[in-house]
Amino acid sequence: MRKINALRAAKTKPELALLLGVKATALTYVLYVLKPDTQYSTFTIPKKSGGLRTICSPSDRLKTIQSALSELLQDCLDELTAVKVKENHDYKSNLSHGFLRNKSIITNAIVHTGQRNVLNLDLKDFFDKFNFGRVRGFFISNKDFQLNEHIATVIAQIACYDNRLPQGSPCSPVITNLITHILDIKLAALAESYSCIYSRYADDITFSTRERLFPPKLMKEIAGEYIPGKKLRSEIRRAGFEINAPKTRIQFQDSRQDVTGLVVNKKPNVKSEYWRTVKSQCHSLFRTGSFKKKVDGTFADGNIYELEGQLNFIDQVDYSNRLRQKPPLDTEYEQRKSNIKTRELLSGRETTFSRFLYYKFFYANEKPTIICEGKTDNIYLKSAISSLAANYPKLATPKSANNPYELLVKFFNYNNRTRFLLQLHGGTNYLHTFINDFESHYDFYKAPRPKQPIIIILDNDSGFNGIDGLLKGKASAKRYPVAKGKKKDFRNANFIHVAHNLYIVLTPPTATGGHTAIESLFTAATLNEKVQKKTFNPESKINTTTEYGKEIFAKKVILANKKTINFSGFDVILKRVIQCMKHYETAK
Repeated sequence: MRKINALRAAKTKPELALLLGVKATALTYVLYVLKPDTQYSTFTIPKKSGGLRTICSPSDRLKTIQSALSELLQDCLDELTAVKVKENHDYKSNLSHGFLRNKSIITNAIVHTGQRNVLNLDLKDFFDKFNFGRVRGFFISNKDFQLNEHIATVIAQIACYDNRLPQGSPCSPVITNLITHILDIKLAALAESYSCIYSRYADDITFSTRERLFPPKLMKEIAGEYIPGKKLRSEIRRAGFEINAPKTRIQFQDSRQDVTGLVVNKKPNVKSEYWRTVKSQCHSLFRTGSFKKKVDGTFADGNIYELEGQLNFIDQVDYSNRLRQKPPLDTEYEQRKSNIKTRELLSGRETTFSRFLYYKFFYANEKPTIICEGKTDNIYLKSAISSLAANYPKLATPKSANNPYELLVKFFNYNNRTRFLLQLHGGTNYLHTFINDFESHYDFYKAPRPKQPIIIILDNDSGFNGIDGLLKGKASAKRYPVAKGKKKDFRNANFIHVAHNLYIVLTPPTATGGHTAIESLFTAATLNEKVQKKTFNPESKINTTTEYGKEIFAKKVILANKKTINFSGFDVILKRVIQCMKHYETAK
């Protein structure tokens, strides 16, 4: 209860500012010096159900404070929930799902899967019902908060605009959830009394039941009109809301039931027409390099980032369903057990998502893209480019009085999703597969050819042996500069053109032809830096009592001191990267 107790104890603006992690002077300036009308930009967006939704987007300064308030209140809510669950195991903490940690429209939909009857209703003008007085009064009188009146006033001033909670503020959702919690408790109890399940996502309320008929004392339909029960209507009105009648509906088991946009008849799922549209847009993108989307009845050019968001959403729904399978489907275990390639385990949707990500990262990449063996290599190279930016205008724009520093190349980042969907997770084993399969994946796309190269940077050590053998068997792989009699001597090449827009750059061998790694490019002084009296060891197995590894070296030595470290050893690699870029410009 550390955060909630600290908030209760706060009496002054400086104390509140400290809890928010902002300066008291900044808080005062934003709230009392700047005019409210200059703190928001207002615009409208179309609602799915028709009409327009007004969004009030806060200025960057105010948004920072509102975001901090949102985090503080969510911390308080988490503490309160943990205590209540501990004191009462029957405490219902899953009633509200909107804009809360670990909650989503997916968790909201899960509650209502496999039900015979589902009632959806909407609270009319939801955010407009939370005015300044209601917000301030809640934080003063609510038994969980009981804040100092001055602190409650300041919180309301941070949160409210034009005497209401604005849609667009990062702290509006958490405050509405706090204030509406008492309504959730009462409606959940009402639902239970009629053998129903209750949940709420912002202004969307859902009741569902396994009963053959939906309880008429909750909601009944007469001549096509839905009539709410007396108790339901009374509780909603008492909480200061009213039901939006046109959006009320009961959905039956023999028809499609949806909750917050997801179909819930058997399991949470996106609507079939939604998936068909996304799949069709991907197909168009892969064939032509563009796609259309429907906006207000007319077709407009689609945005690849919007399409990625839709695919992400679909994948989140599918992933949630996989986790809830009994027994759960552990694809990574299946891969280890049977030595099956991940891509052979992908569903149809995952295959489409995989192809989209491949297209985005390696075919339609907007900047030259660099793939390294591991995460620490990214840190080394980014730091080197930042330090040497003035010498490499094709790689970065140095910071100046008028312009910020800008990196002109993109570094590919590994994560669990890239491992599962793209079979890329660092290390030469994954990169061997990537290089081996590159041409077949490339040939799948019929869109205009890539504008930018993909450049893999590798250590020139024993880890390259497998890739070296792979390249020797590829007719398309060529080393540069061309050397007579050394056509396949890749280890001594400045760079290797594998095929299409794919290149490889190796760390240069020693003067005697010995193996090197990217760490070899640092000076001895940098490599000898001690951290907590420990010495650096770049090997995977280290003595942790006397040595530290690559991750600490990258973060606590390189990243922490990148402004003073001598990166001149990286010139050779950066020059080779530029040679790849120039080669692709002439080969396009």
